[in-house]
Amino acid sequence: MQNRGRGHHLDSAAVLIELGLSKLWDDHPERYWKIVRHVLPPAVAVMAPNAAYGNDRMPEHGGLIVASNHFGTIDPPLIGSHSKRTIYFMTKLELLEMPFIGELLRFSGAFSVRRGEGDRDAIRMARWLLQQGHVLGMFMEGTRQDLGYPGPVHPGGAMFAIQEGVPVMPCGLDTFQWRVIGNRRRCCVVWGEPIDLSHLPRRSAGYREGAAILEREIRRLWREAAQAVVDGFPDALADGTPRTDWVRSWHAFDDATLEPWPEEPWAAHSMGPLFKTE
Repeated sequence: MQNRGRGHHLDSAAVLIELGLSKLWDDHPERYWKIVRHVLPPAVAVMAPNAAYGNDRMPEHGGLIVASNHFGTIDPPLIGSHSKRTIYFMTKLELLEMPFIGELLRFSGAFSVRRGEGDRDAIRMARWLLQQGHVLGMFMEGTRQDLGYPGPVHPGGAMFAIQEGVPVMPCGLDTFQWRVIGNRRRCCVVWGEPIDLSHLPRRSAGYREGAAILEREIRRLWREAAQAVVDGFPDALADGTPRTDWVRSWHAFDDATLEPWPEEPWAAHSMGPLFKTE
């Protein structure tokens, strides 16, 4: 394998890719999720007893941003277990460089972003995904929160939604202090209605206003998720939103007709921008 990565751990972290495992699903995250949905949700349920509300609100087709708060490592698989569509998560580079875990994430459609600096490849990838009709997953605070409640929302997600004309589906998580060893607490996901931000101006003021709208809604959904945990996962929330089980493959909207990755030089490898040719 050629050294195509942006990180120095690439070669040691690409064992599964070297073995050609991804050829089983033709390097396509949508096909990968058809397989993973049989094993990931029950595994997540063992690690973190959980419930979700409102995932039927997710549109079946078209570009979409899933905008969530972020507390810990359980968040991406928990959201994925309760999503009816394949989510391409924008993920920190360091996580994707990890042996085995990083590869499984890349198989799922995750792509790298370098935090704290402008990352043109990540921005290009996010826009391409939305233009092609995929679901882009973003943790809106930029990093996990350590105080037990959602933090300030950055304007990047609103910017993508406004510029590409796609809705944003907010998602509230209650997973604070979950640990695979020591605190396998109950967790909850509450999905909100898709939000249209296309009426906002395509400039900084519009992006900030969109971020404020999303921040209020994510915080509201997080409160509902936390209350559902306290109440022992009721059959429905106070507003009547019913509890849903994890998503089986036959209930999902995964679409293998979508192009999995762009063909431009900046994303030359099928596993995404992490493998950018230098």
